[in-house]
Amino acid sequence: MNDAVMPTYGRTDVQFVSGEGAWLIDDAGNRYLDALSGLGVVALGHANPAVAAAISAQADALLHTSNLYRIPLQETLAERLASLSGMDNMFFGNSGAEACECAIKIARLYGHTKQFTDPTIIVAESAFHGRTMATLTATGNRKVHAGFEPLVSGFLRVPFNDLDSIAKIAANNNQVVAIFVEPIQGEGGIQVPDPEYLPGLRRICDANDWLLIIDEVQSGNARTGEFFCYQHSNILPDLVTTAKGLGNGVPIGVCLARGKAAELFKPGNHGSTFGGNPLSCAAANAVLDEFERLDITKQAKTMGAYLKSCFEAKLAGDNRVKEIRGKGLMLGIELAHPCPQMVQQAFEQKLLINVTADSVIRLLPPLIINQAEADQIVDTICALITQS
Repeated sequence: MNDAVMPTYGRTDVQFVSGEGAWLIDDAGNRYLDALSGLGVVALGHANPAVAAAISAQADALLHTSNLYRIPLQETLAERLASLSGMDNMFFGNSGAEACECAIKIARLYGHTKQFTDPTIIVAESAFHGRTMATLTATGNRKVHAGFEPLVSGFLRVPFNDLDSIAKIAANNNQVVAIFVEPIQGEGGIQVPDPEYLPGLRRICDANDWLLIIDEVQSGNARTGEFFCYQHSNILPDLVTTAKGLGNGVPIGVCLARGKAAELFKPGNHGSTFGGNPLSCAAANAVLDEFERLDITKQAKTMGAYLKSCFEAKLAGDNRVKEIRGKGLMLGIELAHPCPQMVQQAFEQKLLINVTADSVIRLLPPLIINQAEADQIVDTICALITQS
């Protein structure tokens, strides 16, 4: 390992030098099936030709101008995302954490327009929203808080998938301005709420004049079989954050807004030097082109259902397995015991996965995986579970 790099990751000692679809190749020529897609980023697989061509062409033409000037590719991307999401306008940054920071700032600004002295955002236990100070505070994991106190004020934490706890707050707190949740908790262990949860949040927000903020950094961009996961619930949030799969590896993050939330920012309220530059927007537009060409939402829905059904059939009755859950190609297999060792065991079988919440095998494969690759994922993981 290189001592010049801060040791913020427990890195596996492998060096990948190239990729092809759902596969990564290391410097010794070994091929690994990537069932994690760079933590949900490489939705179209590695080295997608259309995205690579768009990046190359844009690099030859213009990389960056800054947001002091109009950026046509950004405007085109914004129009396309507005159409796909039902949102009105959006702010471009470079990551999911930045998108979530933007949403938090909008919510606070909304509170101050209502003359609130302490605008407060309701967030969920076991959530993950990022590692900046505000998004770290919004994250419901004490392990990532430790050592970074004092945290940012203005957040109230409630159990995930619990409408009653929020209703009680609504009856007793007049400083709340927003609810901020993931439609499926990713880092929290692929926690899928009840079908009535998001519609219930929408009703509570409407009744109390709060903003509903949905974090789709991991679940968005067709990952769950709809372009955004909230679309399964037939609701519209006030703010949506996304990143990861939108650039297929090129950093980009977006905070999308609707209605009153879309009317708050004025020049000088927020900014980003690199956000939405020509290169990142060229990549994201190429990703959306490929999504359309491949009908990627249908692909994610179909292959996700296939993977889930295969796991359910092979693991039926196995008392080592507590639950298999998820939507589309965002899947988790919760075991009855901690299983962090399975990351290394799968790696030795040339399969890339991770384990979250101590006992949940998390799968976020590229949305372009085929049936043979899905079968290989199932066979390898089921064998590891059987041996555990």
